[in-house]
Amino acid sequence: MKYKERFPPWWVIEICSSLTIDCDYRAINMKFTLFPLCASIARLPLASSQTMPFDAREATIDSVHHAIFSRLSTCREVISSFIARIEAFNNHTNAVVTLNPNALDIADSMDDALATGNATGSLFCIPVLLKDNYDTAEMPTTGGNIALATSQPTVDATSVTALKNAGAVILGKTNLHELALEGLSVSSLGGQTINPYDSIRTPGGSSGGTGAAVAASFCVFGTGTDTVNSLRSPASANSLFSIRPTRGLITRTGIMPISYTHDVIGPIARSIKDVAVALTVMAASGYDAADNATGLVPSSHRNINYAASLTTGSLKGLRLGVINGFFNFTAAPEVTPVNEAMDAVMQQLETAGATLIPIDDTTYNATAIGNNLDVQRFEYRELMNQYLQRPSLSGDRPVTLNDLYSRKAINGSDGDFLVVPMQYEYVNTALVSSTSNSTYLAKQAGIRNLTLTLTGTFASNALDAIIYPEQKNLVVKIGSPLQSGRNGILAALTGYPVVTVPAGFSGATDTAPIGVPIGMEIMGRPWEEENLLQLAWQIELLTKIRRAPIWARQSASVETYEKVPEVRPNTSNIPAVYPLGTL
Repeated sequence: MKYKERFPPWWVIEICSSLTIDCDYRAINMKFTLFPLCASIARLPLASSQTMPFDAREATIDSVHHAIFSRLSTCREVISSFIARIEAFNNHTNAVVTLNPNALDIADSMDDALATGNATGSLFCIPVLLKDNYDTAEMPTTGGNIALATSQPTVDATSVTALKNAGAVILGKTNLHELALEGLSVSSLGGQTINPYDSIRTPGGSSGGTGAAVAASFCVFGTGTDTVNSLRSPASANSLFSIRPTRGLITRTGIMPISYTHDVIGPIARSIKDVAVALTVMAASGYDAADNATGLVPSSHRNINYAASLTTGSLKGLRLGVINGFFNFTAAPEVTPVNEAMDAVMQQLETAGATLIPIDDTTYNATAIGNNLDVQRFEYRELMNQYLQRPSLSGDRPVTLNDLYSRKAINGSDGDFLVVPMQYEYVNTALVSSTSNSTYLAKQAGIRNLTLTLTGTFASNALDAIIYPEQKNLVVKIGSPLQSGRNGILAALTGYPVVTVPAGFSGATDTAPIGVPIGMEIMGRPWEEENLLQLAWQIELLTKIRRAPIWARQSASVETYEKVPEVRPNTSNIPAVYPLGTL
């Protein structure tokens, strides 16, 4: 059944109402067989004079679809409204680095499809922003690195193709921490992205541009990658929802890599329903011979519609483990708000009927796990060399990682890359390491043991999920040496799925008028995304924590665009403590 037939325009509803037909869309839909006149009218194109401006603030997939399928707005007007917001407010956050020059043409083609009754796809006309390490044929894929400014893929990443096939409009690209190596979201090409809730703080990372853009309603949802924390950190820092799926559920082909062991990709959104719809689409590609991790997905967990059963879960009777080792119990100003927010959420969970089980196993120390078992350094150079040398990549670019990092600052020039000082050891080690190192094999054995321990924790405590704060302290301030206190390493190494939900806010300050967002991770067993999303939906309904940034509550004046405007990121705001071209 086509969308036009499901969602009649307002004047069809009025006609049908005069014939004593219930105005509820579902009721009208059922009565079409009794009143063919109404069905015929619904298929007629609607004059543009009958549409009205679309309000992009806090828009969801459902609200966009309501606007276009009931003919309140055209697809072009929807896309224009998001472009207008980016034009008006990107200076507040420096989140968007480029816009898709074809976005308005794509919107026009969708309006043509609407007019002929051929609108299909669960993401029809939904504007999506991609982290700038997703390959796109319309725009360069830079990883936030100046040396890759003209690196142009000739084909889309497989996940991007899936989004387009479902009707999404790829609106543009977002900033990230350069090459996704840290969580500060600063890059030589995109500058420093600013947390939309607190002008002196980072937005988390490495997918911080996506997090800030989604929080500011620059798109309906965005995509990110997660090597250690990078889907969950921006969700936590921007009062958003995200999912790091089980490794293998979504193919990584066409994504700028760091680690075969760590890397996954996924969506970030303002509601858990939009996360579920986006995950359904992104996972639909299924098995991909170019990413053999996709072969691990059990047949029973393929082609799941994660939104279909979203509302069927319950908190009553659930057993939720709480990893005490992932909290900082010191009374520090940057820590106390996190613990207070988590305490409040856990109280609500218990009141709703969940049982909380303390997990005191000393294995679960995020710092120790990262120091002992992280394997990025061994995999990064080999994978990036393969990526940079692919036949599907065109344009002037370095073709090896060593070449990229050889473009250092000399004779007063800035150089063509940004590495924060705390990463110097990481990058220098990666440039001489490989998966043939004996240390690498020992760490992989340690990862297998950690995974067995986590499996045992779930089983011995009969847990439905495990919860903990994404970050032990508030997201750090701009200019900090690193994004400290994050707990993402456990899922990154074991491949277990995690949903992140808003948990609260710190107290308000002069720079953070409604406080700094705080997020909670919910970890489940492999391939239990459906159960995790049901749990997260219940928590979203129970807590109702999400709030938009103050400045993002303003509307933007929407003009009639003849073409997509250019967006230029601000690179003059890079903190001096992150010198370019230095390693």
